[in-house]
Amino acid sequence: MATSPSEHRQPVTAPAPAPRGTAPLLGPGDPPPATTLNPEADGPLLLLCDHASRAVPQSLGDLGLPEEQLCRHIAYDIGAAEVTRRLAERFGATAVLSGFSRLVIDPNRALDDPTAIPVVSDDVVIPGNRALDAEAQAQRVEALFKPYHAAVAAAVASIRVRAQVPVLVSVHSFTPAMRGVARPWHIGVLWDNDPRLPVPLIDALKADGRWCVGDNQPYSGRGTLGGTVETHATPAGYPNVLLEVRQDLIATPEGADLWAQVIGDALEPLLSLPSLTVIHHYPRA
Repeated sequence: MATSPSEHRQPVTAPAPAPRGTAPLLGPGDPPPATTLNPEADGPLLLLCDHASRAVPQSLGDLGLPEEQLCRHIAYDIGAAEVTRRLAERFGATAVLSGFSRLVIDPNRALDDPTAIPVVSDDVVIPGNRALDAEAQAQRVEALFKPYHAAVAAAVASIRVRAQVPVLVSVHSFTPAMRGVARPWHIGVLWDNDPRLPVPLIDALKADGRWCVGDNQPYSGRGTLGGTVETHATPAGYPNVLLEVRQDLIATPEGADLWAQVIGDALEPLLSLPSLTVIHHYPRA
C-alpha cells in the first residue's frame, strides 16, 4: 500500500506507546511539540521551521549538556524561528514551528536515520541520548515527532480543502564555518527536481546584488530522504523549497527583520506564478 506524505516507512523503534506506568515525557511546564501560527490563513503558502526551539522536556533535564552547548547550532537553528514568524506575519500565512530541540529528536529526519536521535552532534557527545532503549526512543517519537508532523499534515490538509495547492517553504539556518572552513554564502536555496519555486527564487535573490546565494549550498537537497519537505511536499507534487540562512546574519532581531524582508521581497512576486497552482510530480533519478 502506498505511503501517504505524512507517514514514514521505517520508524527507528516500534511506534507503540510507552507501557503503562512509564512517566510521561511531557509535563504541564513544557511547551507543545508544535505551534501553528495563523491556522485560519486563506492562502497557499505554508512556512515550516523544523528546528525552531532549543527546549528540552523537563523530564530529560539538560541531556547531560552544559547550557552553552544547548545554545549552539547543535540544539536548534539559530534565528530561523524569528525569520519564520516575521514571514508568517508579512504574508498572513500559516506557519508550523517545532517545539523542542533537534537533540531530543529531529523532525527533519527519517526515523530510521541514526541522527534522528543523535548520540554525537558536531563532535559533541549527547549523554542523555546514549544507550536509549526502544521504549525511551518510542516515547520521543510518540510525544514529539508524530505531533509535529501531524500539525504539518493538518496545515497542508487545510490548504487542500480550499482547493489550493500548498506551497511549502522550510526555513533553516547554518553556521558561518564548519570544521574550520568558511562558508561564504549568505543564503542557500536547497531543492531536488522540482524547479518551480527554487530556480526563480535563486534568480530573484541574486538580482538583489547584495548576496552570495548558494544553489544547493552549503547542503544539497538532491536525493535527500525523510525530511519534512520530502515527507509532505515531494510525494504529493507540491512546489517547495528549503532555505538556509547563515545564522550570524539572523541571530539578532535586526538581522531577522532584514532577512525576512529580503526573503519576502524575493518570494512575494513568485507566489502568483501559474506553475505553483498545479500539482506536478518530478520523478527522482
